[in-house]
Amino acid sequence: QPAESGGGSVQAGGSLRLSCATPGRTLSRTMGWFRPAPGKEREFVAALRVSGDFPYYADSVKGRFTVSRDSAKNTMYLQMNTLTPEDTAVYYCAAGPTVITSQIRNPGAYNNWGQGTQVTVSS
Repeated sequence: QPAESGGGSVQAGGSLRLSCATPGRTLSRTMGWFRPAPGKEREFVAALRVSGDFPYYADSVKGRFTVSRDSAKNTMYLQMNTLTPEDTAVYYCAAGPTVITSQIRNPGAYNNWGQGTQVTVSS
């Protein structure tokens, strides 16, 4: 099971870096970040394939968030900059098999989830 860390409380405009570790296991072929949203249990935030093609982002975070990985450490990261109160949520790390591009934003395409880490942004 993936394990998230790095959540916390910051003021608007601040930054946080989330980590998703898979101890004892190599990173799954597709790794993603999700958060709850009104009307959605899990809203897509960002994802990447360990094979190394370009990352994917939700429009709401594009230009502010950066997803990356360190395969040697079996860890994925989410660098979050210029945070706003609307980014307040529990962030979940998800792992899955090879996911086609059209499904990479679909939480149902991932089969292994972490417990989540809380991010709170105050105005």
